[in-house]
Amino acid sequence: MRRLSGILLSVSLIALPSFLPGDTGEPARLFAQEPFTFDGEVAMWSMAIKPDKISDFMEVLDKVEQALESSDRPDARRQLAGWKVVRGGSMPDGNVVFTHLIDPVVPGADYAILTILYEGFPDQQRAMYDLYAGAFGAPIGASVGDVVKDF
Repeated sequence: MRRLSGILLSVSLIALPSFLPGDTGEPARLFAQEPFTFDGEVAMWSMAIKPDKISDFMEVLDKVEQALESSDRPDARRQLAGWKVVRGGSMPDGNVVFTHLIDPVVPGADYAILTILYEGFPDQQRAMYDLYAGAFGAPIGASVGDVVKDF
């Protein structure tokens, strides 16, 4: 349970990093935080996306894919290969549920969307932040574990 609450806190921190007061308007450097990693073999994490911003969120996902494809990190391609995103139904508030399915989890890989975007598009951090933050509704939850039966 502690891990799940840590994951939910990480999702909210990763989703909307702070801006420094008096800043030039550019996103603050990612403040010291733990990477958004998963301990199990398989992970699912869900988030709510604003219904009128789904196309923006799809653009974010395309940018995540581009960033991981062009990354020099050795695990980036493995990370990309095991990452799927499923669009679910609408919540009572109208937000749409998107669930990230990570199978298999790449041990130690950082799945923080903004971290990946900032790494892949260092000169476009503000645009990446605005696109993602504008679409993000709320973190919903995460489940991480090991496969106990593979039929």
